[in-house]
Amino acid sequence: MVICVLYPRFELLAALGDRGALLSEPAALAPEAGREQVVGEVSAPAEAFGVVRGMRLGEALARCPALRLVPPDPEGARSLWGHVLDRLEGIGAAVESDRSGIAFFEAGPVEGLHGGRDGVLAAARRSLGAGARFGAAPSRFAAHAAAFRARPRRRPAVVVEERETREFLAPLPVALLRTRLELQALPEILEQLGIRTLGELAGLPSGALAERFGHPGLLALDLARGRDTALEPRRPPEPVSERLELPEAASGQQLERALELLIARVLARRERRGRSLRGLAMSARYVAGGTWRLAVTLRTASADPARIRLALAPRLAELPAPAESLALEVEAFGPPAHDQGMLLDEAGAVRRARLGEAVRQARQAAGGEAALRVLDVDPDSRIPERRAVLAPFPDWPVA
Repeated sequence: MVICVLYPRFELLAALGDRGALLSEPAALAPEAGREQVVGEVSAPAEAFGVVRGMRLGEALARCPALRLVPPDPEGARSLWGHVLDRLEGIGAAVESDRSGIAFFEAGPVEGLHGGRDGVLAAARRSLGAGARFGAAPSRFAAHAAAFRARPRRRPAVVVEERETREFLAPLPVALLRTRLELQALPEILEQLGIRTLGELAGLPSGALAERFGHPGLLALDLARGRDTALEPRRPPEPVSERLELPEAASGQQLERALELLIARVLARRERRGRSLRGLAMSARYVAGGTWRLAVTLRTASADPARIRLALAPRLAELPAPAESLALEVEAFGPPAHDQGMLLDEAGAVRRARLGEAVRQARQAAGGEAALRVLDVDPDSRIPERRAVLAPFPDWPVA
């Protein structure tokens, strides 16, 4: 049984801070500078005008001219959500969370600690306090749908048994598929075709959906029928970060010098334990309020300050407003920094090492399925889906 913990509009609440009264007005998170111009989480009055997360800014303002745009605070939301995940892990849960405001974990491994599924739900409620919604179901998507139906005061947890899953999902709108990032655009197309509920979607033949929509259509069909992929719990974080207060109106060379100092401080931290750095994140707090955050994956894991500075310094130009502080955080470590190279400088070995490093870089930036290869299974089959399959691209060791 999968348990979903949901905080509706978490990122919007984090950005509002002590201005929570704005939730009673049409409001939405403004697009981040330099990113795609779509709105983030929206308030309930904004939803009444038809504004939804991921909508183009121009369309959102056309539907609701009185819409108030709230500057996003990704750093604040990430910090607050980190505390929530730490509390869930404190009850023994192995938590998966792709974005702030929603988390999943398997109830089975911790039922023995808390006296069954109901005890696990009670322990999670005690650890998080009021405001959270809980849903329990056999799959991730069904648990998310159940959490949407929960209400913190009247019914904080909704439990869907395995035999009831498809019946529970059937009357729900296909718009619920937007909760999966890879299916953001699909619900609108389905509604145009007259498919408005998950039950109607579940009744369609898989071949027709595969022909019309490809993999997203098959994924949506599985979700509507109560099936989903297995959870991938997060790894325990290793917080290594440094922050530097900036002088007034710091820019250009001053910012680069600040970044150089932050890199030196991070490399000198004891927690690094001689490892190289693969993933880094720069963040800043604006003078006028709000935050900015940018994740960077190094092409080659390194502990060379000059190489790291060359990778990060050009990205400082994306900082859209004056900042009062700049921070650098390690998101992923690489192998130990002492790289002696290969004993045999053979062309094939060098090529495999470079391919392996490229695969690791792609997976660090875009997930485990970022690098795949095509394997011929039955080339003579009359069914295209049986001719070949996608398999993980081999990750060869560096040495």
